[in-house]
Amino acid sequence: MNKIYSKKLVMALLLGICVTGAASANAGEGPMPVNLGSAGTFAILSQTGITDVYRSAIVWDVGTSPITGAALLLSCGEVSGNVYTVDAAGPLPCAVTADTLLTVAVGDMGFAYNDAAGRHSPDFTELGAGEIGGLTLVPGLYKWSSNLLISTDVTLSGGPDDVWILQVAGNMNQANATRVTLAGGALAKNIFWQVAGATTLGTNAHFEGVILDKTMIAVNTGTSINGRLLAQTAVTLQQNAITEPAE
Repeated sequence: MNKIYSKKLVMALLLGICVTGAASANAGEGPMPVNLGSAGTFAILSQTGITDVYRSAIVWDVGTSPITGAALLLSCGEVSGNVYTVDAAGPLPCAVTADTLLTVAVGDMGFAYNDAAGRHSPDFTELGAGEIGGLTLVPGLYKWSSNLLISTDVTLSGGPDDVWILQVAGNMNQANATRVTLAGGALAKNIFWQVAGATTLGTNAHFEGVILDKTMIAVNTGTSINGRLLAQTAVTLQQNAITEPAE
């Protein structure tokens, strides 16, 4: 740890757990939020394509760049928002060709990833030795030097202005039928999962927050997400429900 914490927090850490219970008493706890720029207008943004097992339901905009529009394999009826591609290739008659818009958005996605990855002085380092299932996470900057596993339900507890940044140097894996849950008024838009490796969300799970992934994001069958999938390579979907987080 790099800060002085409350007695309650110190005792919890000594017991090998994270603080549970009430949400943050003061608004705006945790680090400054990550500025997503124009990438923050997308539910899904991918640089190398989006695959899909029908039928998924995505609420808000979807885009791929610089890969051709032929690599965006959702159908128009699965997207409640705009579908943006760099060209008119591909099977989507609803797609809007918007090369410049996408170039800026992908650039902003890269800036946001670097911002999240570059935050210093974490509040928690190697929490749970990379296993956060069963914990309740307070607002703050978290850092893991290898993989992150969510094997059972995890809760993020804080107020609507509180922020979480979770830096993962390896892969992030969520087990089947587990839930990331918010408590105390915490908002998914203020939760940033920065992952250098691949992200895999298990079958029939639920996830909250913005994923900024250096590589791929794989979402397995039946999983729902309240957040954004922003990947510097591919996004793979299988009958998923993905909703842009409320402001």
